[in-house]
Amino acid sequence: MQDIVEQMGSYTPLLWSAVKALVVIVVGWIVAGTASGMVRRRVNAHPEIDKTLGNFAASMVKWVILLIVLVAVLGLFGIQATSLVAMLGAATLAIGLALQGTLSDLAAGFMLILFRPYKLGDYVDIGGTSGTVQDLNLFVTELSTPDNVQIIVPNGQAWGAIIHNYSHHATRRVDLVFGIDYGDDAGAAMKVILGQVAADGRVMDDPAPWVRVTNLGDSSVDLTLRVWCAAADYWDVKFDLTKGIKEAFDKGGISIPYPHSVEIQKAG
Repeated sequence: MQDIVEQMGSYTPLLWSAVKALVVIVVGWIVAGTASGMVRRRVNAHPEIDKTLGNFAASMVKWVILLIVLVAVLGLFGIQATSLVAMLGAATLAIGLALQGTLSDLAAGFMLILFRPYKLGDYVDIGGTSGTVQDLNLFVTELSTPDNVQIIVPNGQAWGAIIHNYSHHATRRVDLVFGIDYGDDAGAAMKVILGQVAADGRVMDDPAPWVRVTNLGDSSVDLTLRVWCAAADYWDVKFDLTKGIKEAFDKGGISIPYPHSVEIQKAG
């Protein structure tokens, strides 16, 4: 019995250290979350500072505090910071290989913030993945698709991919193609199209709307319309003009043909 008591007594310092470590972790986690939230609110409170910077700075603060907590926890178990550095130095190759992707994401996060190819609220396509930017932190970029699906893109992949930012410029060009029958008057059809364009107040006058005959297809004469509008109005203008011009064609007797085949009967 005495041996058991002595053995339990030998574990008491370790158990006490574990309890203190748990307290430090919990308190450190709370402090990290509170501090990062405070930094985000303070930075985002300034209208001249982009919210992307606020989120990124908050992420940095959180991870720095958690790193300090890690060092403090290791110190409770007798592992000093200098010993930790020595251990990391001895295992540089293994740790470097294990954290290669993470370190790459971290470096890419700094590059994304430095060069700002996109910011919060932008609609982007990153290497074939499209969505609205919801968050950009040290390691990942969070996108939200139009059907409200969350997509997490590692910063390393985002920085190395081709990025299409559809929200970067204030204006966008809407391109529409309408096919009319060969028997219809192309000039009259173009007037109908421009009439619908003129009735839409969201379409810009400069650059001026542009419509031309661009192709003689197998079953239709193709008219291409190009108009400019605010980037936020792009989809509404595209859909409304498509519907309005189709209805105007119907009223004006202009047909929109579709591919069809003619069956030839052989004489018996």
